[in-house]
Amino acid sequence: MYVHRSFLISSLILSLARRMSSSTTTTPAPSTYVSGTHSVAYVTVPDEAVAKKLAHGIVQENLAACVNIIPKITSVYLWKGEINEDSELLLMIKTRTAKVDELTTYVRKNHPYEVCEVISTPIQNGNPPYLNWIGDIVP
Repeated sequence: MYVHRSFLISSLILSLARRMSSSTTTTPAPSTYVSGTHSVAYVTVPDEAVAKKLAHGIVQENLAACVNIIPKITSVYLWKGEINEDSELLLMIKTRTAKVDELTTYVRKNHPYEVCEVISTPIQNGNPPYLNWIGDIVP
């Protein structure tokens, strides 16, 4: 019986402490970000001039909030029956998922490759102020 009373008293104290704690502290509001609202798109390019031209055009056309130009990647790929190895740069493009098709169209029209890479993946989570910034920049 003593253990049972002790358990009840401990439970009562814990419950009281939780109530007092919840009434005196505020919990931060949960993020309102909807998973997949924004995406990261990847585009490979042959050189820095093409990278900068595409990046500037993409941002100027409000197709992305930010384009990172990642230098010095090596691509190994099969093209027209032959294995090729080329030095390229990678564009990492942050945009709204709803803009990926329009972004793809823009890249295809302005890219020198016969078949250019434009692939994307949805952003599941991240820093809310940064994700909000993407949404503010890309209509």
